Amino acid sequence: MIISTKSLSRKIWQNLSLVKILGKEAKVFSTTAQAKPKPIDQDDNIEKQANEDLISFTNYRFIYPEFLPDPNPLYRNPIREKLERMDMLARRSVLDIPEFYVGSILGVTYSEQHAPGKVNRFVGICILREGAGLNSTFLLRNVVNGEGVEVRYNLYDPTIQKIDCLKLEKRLDDELLYLRDAPLEYSTFPFDIEADVKPPGFVPLNDIKIPLNPRPWLEKWERKNLKGVRDLVLNMRRIKQAAAAVKPWEKYDLMKIYRKTIPEEEQNEIFSEVHTDLRQLEIQKNILKRKNTLAKPKKPV
Repeated sequence: MIISTKSLSRKIWQNLSLVKILGKEAKVFSTTAQAKPKPIDQDDNIEKQANEDLISFTNYRFIYPEFLPDPNPLYRNPIREKLERMDMLARRSVLDIPEFYVGSILGVTYSEQHAPGKVNRFVGICILREGAGLNSTFLLRNVVNGEGVEVRYNLYDPTIQKIDCLKLEKRLDDELLYLRDAPLEYSTFPFDIEADVKPPGFVPLNDIKIPLNPRPWLEKWERKNLKGVRDLVLNMRRIKQAAAAVKPWEKYDLMKIYRKTIPEEEQNEIFSEVHTDLRQLEIQKNILKRKNTLAKPKKPV
């Protein structure tokens, strides 16, 4: 009986392939086989990165509140808002605008519009921050020669040359306009105050409670529900009027809250557009801070 080499080789290869298949199945169904670690799915990485971005976006609404548009629909314009965000990023690439809040002490160096070549610097505590986009402003207060002085700046004003956050902190209230009726010592800061450097990501809360001067006041502060004010001296008439003006049901008015805020989904959409540019600016700013810290001369002991 003659068997051709071609048919023999074909049968041999078939048997070998069958042995390979059985060997693979035996390894899979064997009780002694060790399970191989599953490779990391690409979708899991994308989901993890998306969650990290959302966490950073929630911080951005506190660090960069001016990137959020005006919640009033009458002043909304998506094209104008997008163009303004581009202009703000371009301005931030030239001017280092630090993180600050109401209650932080800032030093602003700016050029005088009516005196070419002259540069001034004002130091004060931030008592108000408002506005949106290129119209965002902040108000600084200090005492000069025994008189309270307040200066309002546009955050993206081209005449501003430098903004220094000399002391980064928060207060219990969103605005500190009641410092106008407080003793001057709570609004007095030296112009040569040294910067108090804090580690990144740490914002201390100053829970100081300030007493107000005797009446008359500029506003009816007893109706503002202020947390940073103590020892309000009121007569019975003003106490009754303040109690009658209280509206405790407003915190349950969902439509009023909705009209005063930007939805979270829209916030994430806005910050996703500028996240990359802001992150690069933050990295550059941290590098410059480290260089300045290393180059700063130490005081002699």
